[in-house]
Amino acid sequence: MNDKEKVLHVGLCGPLPPPYGGMANQLNQLYQLLTEEDIQVSLVQTNTPYRFKIIEKAKGVRAFFRIIPYLLNVWELAGKVNVIHVFANSWWSWQLFAAPVLWIGWVRKTPVIINYRGGEARNYFNKSIKWVRPSINKASDVIVPSGYLKTVFSDFGIESHIIPNIVNLERFHPKEKHGQMNTHCPHLIITRNLEAIYGISTAINAVARLRQTVPDIQLTIAGMGPQKEELQQLVKKERLEKNISFTGKLTPEEIAELYLRADIMLNPTTVDNMPNSVLEAMASGVAVVTTDVGGIPYIVENNKTALFTEVNNPESMVKQINRLLNEPELYRTLVNNGLQEVQQYTWTEIKVLWLALYKSLMVNR
Repeated sequence: MNDKEKVLHVGLCGPLPPPYGGMANQLNQLYQLLTEEDIQVSLVQTNTPYRFKIIEKAKGVRAFFRIIPYLLNVWELAGKVNVIHVFANSWWSWQLFAAPVLWIGWVRKTPVIINYRGGEARNYFNKSIKWVRPSINKASDVIVPSGYLKTVFSDFGIESHIIPNIVNLERFHPKEKHGQMNTHCPHLIITRNLEAIYGISTAINAVARLRQTVPDIQLTIAGMGPQKEELQQLVKKERLEKNISFTGKLTPEEIAELYLRADIMLNPTTVDNMPNSVLEAMASGVAVVTTDVGGIPYIVENNKTALFTEVNNPESMVKQINRLLNEPELYRTLVNNGLQEVQQYTWTEIKVLWLALYKSLMVNR
């Protein structure tokens, strides 16, 4: 038995913060947690910073300067680890950073786990499954974080297994007097990127309506993205500058602090898988008002752990927020149920699943 087979050595591939997106945060968290378990971990980053700023600005060329070193690092990784765990997403991210790892692992006879995390998986598969299938068939196992994605993969004849996201309950925890809020000056938050798919304009329009009856209502929008200027113009148009503020992108620690000052988290998204923001809000003792798209109904239940609102419908969102403002018992129920529900996403629970998978692939190899 050689040194490679004696000790569990896991290779991780994926993005790291910044930016502080869901997949990057999950990879960074898993890397740290595995290391704390005294497991040997090697990491190959897909979004390594460019050495020279001039390359970063050259859109047609910069991919070459990132992908070639990435592939060389993955080749080296496959030669020294027992299993490679790839954080994968849809569209170009799949073709550039996930598919090549599967083929390298196949050539070097190293098991590869695809950990797929894309709310747009169905749209992507509908258009590109013929390009995805030859690569994904090389995976030793396909892991998804939700029942929603498992259903999507099953619809395309791909077997997958569920290992949920991890929530850091040491970072995300409720304030002492959770389950209460100042209904005269409620603090709403959004912690999503400023992109059209996340429907943030719907929340802004909802606040414009709510201000008529709750003039001191506050909405904090934490995130960055291509819609920033458009959303800021909408706030100005509705004369909501005193009610709505933009923080820009926050670190996980800053997000945790924001949750402690919040009463309600809004998730007006039009497409989603298993949003960490919903789990983090529940862990922080914050009531959740969300659309029920994609995988959201797999992690929260309407009127029990969240209130569902219709996509692109400000009036529907207003109605659900008003319920929380006028029904303190409902607010307490959502908060307490959310705190209980999120316990299944702790590292103690998830660790057992990952370690069992890693070790089984190492043994079978």
